[in-house]
Amino acid sequence: MSDSTTFPSLAYSAGPDRVVAMGRAVIAAEAEALWALGNELGPSFSHAIATLQQIRGSVCVCGLGKSGHIARKIASTLAATGTPSLFLHAGEAVHGDLGMLRENDALLILSNSGSTLELGTIVRHAGLLDIPIVAITSSLASRLADAAEICLLLADRPEACPHGSAPTTSASMMLALGDALAITLMKLKGTTAEDLLRLHPGGRLGLDLVTVESFMHRGDELPFVGPGDPMRSVIATIGDKGFGVAAVVDEDGKLKGVITDGDIRRHVGALGAAIASEVMTRDPHVLLEGMLARDALEILSRSRITSLLVMDAETERRVVGLVHIHDLLQLGIG
Repeated sequence: MSDSTTFPSLAYSAGPDRVVAMGRAVIAAEAEALWALGNELGPSFSHAIATLQQIRGSVCVCGLGKSGHIARKIASTLAATGTPSLFLHAGEAVHGDLGMLRENDALLILSNSGSTLELGTIVRHAGLLDIPIVAITSSLASRLADAAEICLLLADRPEACPHGSAPTTSASMMLALGDALAITLMKLKGTTAEDLLRLHPGGRLGLDLVTVESFMHRGDELPFVGPGDPMRSVIATIGDKGFGVAAVVDEDGKLKGVITDGDIRRHVGALGAAIASEVMTRDPHVLLEGMLARDALEILSRSRITSLLVMDAETERRVVGLVHIHDLLQLGIG
């Protein structure tokens, strides 16, 4: 859909240009607030990182309302980047969820005003367990700021809401601070791509991290045939190996071509006397060692095939493995 598309049924009196300007103004206001937040970040951030690094338990992230939604996302990001974390709903805490808090944990509390009543009970319980409290708030003169060992102040910027009430700019700053905490901790811990893969075995991130070597078939599983093999033998190999393809290789294991079900159908009238080199497809689509799962999936999808041979990265001529679409599906990333 292009920017020039018109919407005659929309019931607003302002023209499209003015509507776009309204949206841009909100984004600009929040972007400026984020710039100010980063520019004002100081020693308290370093203290917060040191505190969260030292705990032996989990980071318990707590908030209510819009701050609660942001807190849940921050808890998820911390956990996903290698810092054990959980979300504590401030309203549910007083009905038994305070049991989530344990000694050796840290409490990260989000409250724009710093005066949310439900947080009082949580703060007192944390004090009984001698749990350090890190607060994210816009008010240094608040009960939450007084109770916290470390206070991360939001930049003094108005909400993008025209009435200055709906949490918008403040929520964006909270989210950015949470990301800053999570990624800084991740870097200081030396979290590697392999560590992330263990935490994200599926989904797009899994595709971006796992290489074909980690799930390809190799060795005796590979459907190798020679260029001079009769087609009856090739068909038997395809059936035995179960990949729907045979790799035609020479004595040195170098790829000469592939034979698929499609090749067999195209030569069905001559299969009785044919040999592999007469039926095979030359220069087939292949993968290289070190390529990512996302690349394998893209080539499989674009080419509408189910299997790809994996070639050695050094010469790009010797077959070292095979990837089937089912392998990606079983990984949960197809």
